[in-house]
Amino acid sequence: MNTGLVALKRLGRHREASVLLMLLVVAVYLSFASEYFLAPRNLLNVGRQASVVAIVALGQALVIIGRGIDLSVGSVIGLSAVVAAVVIRDTGLESVGLFAGLLTGLCCGIVNGLLYTRLKINPFIATLGTLSVARGIALLMTGGIPVPMGGIAEFVGAGRIAGIPVSFLLMIVLAIAVHVFSVRTVRGREIYAIGDNPKASRLAGVDLKATRLFIFAFCGLLAGLGGIILSGNLASADPNLGVGYELDVIAAVILGGTALSGGRGSIAGVVIGALLMALLNNAFVLLGISAYWQVVTKGLVIIFAVALDGLQRGGEDE
Repeated sequence: MNTGLVALKRLGRHREASVLLMLLVVAVYLSFASEYFLAPRNLLNVGRQASVVAIVALGQALVIIGRGIDLSVGSVIGLSAVVAAVVIRDTGLESVGLFAGLLTGLCCGIVNGLLYTRLKINPFIATLGTLSVARGIALLMTGGIPVPMGGIAEFVGAGRIAGIPVSFLLMIVLAIAVHVFSVRTVRGREIYAIGDNPKASRLAGVDLKATRLFIFAFCGLLAGLGGIILSGNLASADPNLGVGYELDVIAAVILGGTALSGGRGSIAGVVIGALLMALLNNAFVLLGISAYWQVVTKGLVIIFAVALDGLQRGGEDE
């Protein structure tokens, strides 16, 4: 029993490696369990599915590293997509519509940040409220009816460059950019600092309110981008787009090694976590397992990831 706990603690200390190992194990198993898994079309679909989760998770990771959480990302995805599609439909200007969709995500993030930094509302409660508000606005704008979406959004969501999904390439570019930002810039290091010790960061001259507002705004912006990608992939902006995505995003972040207590996490781990979540979803489809088990699995994955984090912190305290 003690040997097992020690092994789990060691696994927790190398989260990115452990998640990558799980990814490889699932991939190897599926390659034998399903003849369709290694088909290029299926692998590209896995990459496309992982891309939106990973893109939104990049922002969520910074929020959690800074000791916050954003439960509204799924609804912001839907609202941003709807706003972009409606503006394009009503104005005929695609660039204006896409900008409006990104701006919607950014504004939602700013609202979340202000509720936290100015009104002192716990981010869990604040974003739980904006989750309902954003979804309600999307439904009111459309009457629950999807709005057609095409053009550039369709290219980004469903297009390919040299056979590789555009959304997957965009995910890689954004992941590299966020990684460089988080480890090489002053603001990036401040995010880790306030997550690790807010009081010490304040005494060191870090502007906690400005930094927290920034990470929530950035998270909202990436959720807006995710909404445009998803609607482009479906060629339609559904007001229910993004339902349940907050679970996938948070699971990817926590599974990738980001600590819920803040101050620790890596962008590489987030991307690997998103790929693992997409692979698990793909496994259910290929193996013909009920979709209801996907929800159960996501919950178990989150519990497992948080348990690893708890064991790691316990080991550090000993």
